Amino acid sequence: MDLLSATDWLRQKPRMTYPLAVALVAVTFFLRLAAGDVLSGFPFLGFFPAIVFASFLGGAGPGLLAAVLSAFLVQLFFVEPDNAFWPEVGSQWLALSTFLINALIVICLMQAIIISHRRQRKLREELANFNTRLEETVARRTAQLKHEMEEHAAAQAQVRQLQKMETIGQLTGGVAHDFNNMLAIIIGSLDLAERRLAGKEDPRLLNSIQNARDGAQRAAVLTARLLAFSRQQPLAPEVIDLNRLVGGMSELLRRTLGEHIKIETVLAGGLWPTFADLSQLENAILNLAVNARDAMPGGGKLTIETANTELDDRYARMHADVDAGQYVMTSITDTGIGMSQEVIERAFDPFYTTKGPGKGTGLGLSQVYGYVKQSRGHIKIYSEVGGGTTAKIYLPRHVGVQTGRLAESGALPLPQGSAKDTILVVEDDDEVRRMTIESLRELGYTVFEASSGSEALEVLGKNPDIDLVFTDIIMPEMNGRQLADAVNEKWPDVKILYTTGYTRNAIVHNGVLDHGVSLLAKPFSLEQLAHKIRELLSTP
Repeated sequence: MDLLSATDWLRQKPRMTYPLAVALVAVTFFLRLAAGDVLSGFPFLGFFPAIVFASFLGGAGPGLLAAVLSAFLVQLFFVEPDNAFWPEVGSQWLALSTFLINALIVICLMQAIIISHRRQRKLREELANFNTRLEETVARRTAQLKHEMEEHAAAQAQVRQLQKMETIGQLTGGVAHDFNNMLAIIIGSLDLAERRLAGKEDPRLLNSIQNARDGAQRAAVLTARLLAFSRQQPLAPEVIDLNRLVGGMSELLRRTLGEHIKIETVLAGGLWPTFADLSQLENAILNLAVNARDAMPGGGKLTIETANTELDDRYARMHADVDAGQYVMTSITDTGIGMSQEVIERAFDPFYTTKGPGKGTGLGLSQVYGYVKQSRGHIKIYSEVGGGTTAKIYLPRHVGVQTGRLAESGALPLPQGSAKDTILVVEDDDEVRRMTIESLRELGYTVFEASSGSEALEVLGKNPDIDLVFTDIIMPEMNGRQLADAVNEKWPDVKILYTTGYTRNAIVHNGVLDHGVSLLAKPFSLEQLAHKIRELLSTP
């Protein structure tokens, strides 16, 4: 620290600097008296130090005071004749004027130095403040950039995950059509074989048929889960009251999870309705509950909670597949073993499982993921090892009338057909067509067949009393939707039932069935076929 900076505090206190100027002149005066004749030839020169110090310590005011006081004392006591207040000769006037002019110059120079020092100090303070603000701005912006980079990296990871899943989905959809056709033949044939047993056969024959059908059904479920993951399953959304749905599932969950799992539901008041496929949503909640049970082998607590929530723009930026807006949230929380971050990152991958051999296919969560995404929703897993797991499903809020319908349960008797009811089966796969015709005739219906759309129109032209057209969608030349349009134009009373093993086609848009469309997805059982046909024929 320099001398000017060290004495700044004194200059800010004029009540001290003016008395200090007087004291400096007084000290100089007594020293001059003590010197006597030694400095007799320099009466004014001895007071310059007092003026310099007064100007330095107090500024211009104290300096001027010291100069005037010094001139008065010199003129009065050290210039001949003594005790003369005014100079008497020209030389004395010249000496006094010279002293005052030089004192004024010294005072001005000292004031200029003080002003310059103050400006420099102010500039240093401003520079220091600027540097501090700059450092704070750099630190803040660096933190923002770091946060944005983390968000960008998370978004890129989301995009890569979506691309990977889209690729798997395309592969799945590519094989689903033919695979489902084969399963339709197997399941339909086994249903017919079981139905035609006379009861006198070896019991092992019935067991073998049932085992084969169970295996085919598991294969069908596997294909359905792959299609769900790839977002290619046809959805029939409706307005749903999630509180009623969760409340209605309580007994099912208790039977499924067992007595060692305590189930608690926390239902939000004033819950918004959502628009989703009811049966698929039930399957999603059940899948998550079963996963939670498996994470609590020694028992534990499962909490299902509903709530209204909003995902903001910041959350949407961090998750590339999320739209900002209002959602209805369902969370399933367990007190199980939890998951590591590596497991969470792969949790939705198809065929990925942490369970032992034979205890899981690794498609449960991927099916839930596909359904939620196809419903324009979002799913997020929060977990840590040893701390349990929470899975949250976000479905878009529905604005409109709420129906709150719950899924029907319970097995219905197999409805039989009548020879008066005529059905036209349109299917380009010969084996699937033969199996379908045989199944419908077994149910008691009168059946016509066609292998293409143009052939179906010819059959309808010859048999205009046909009640229902059961058509595959993916066919060469004329697909099922084009055939249905032609039939509705010429025979508007004929009902249309579609079937397909691959749902990305003319009657499904954005994963949702077109309004008024009836679909029986392949592979279907004899029971499903019987109920669907009877339902359509009984509808006015």
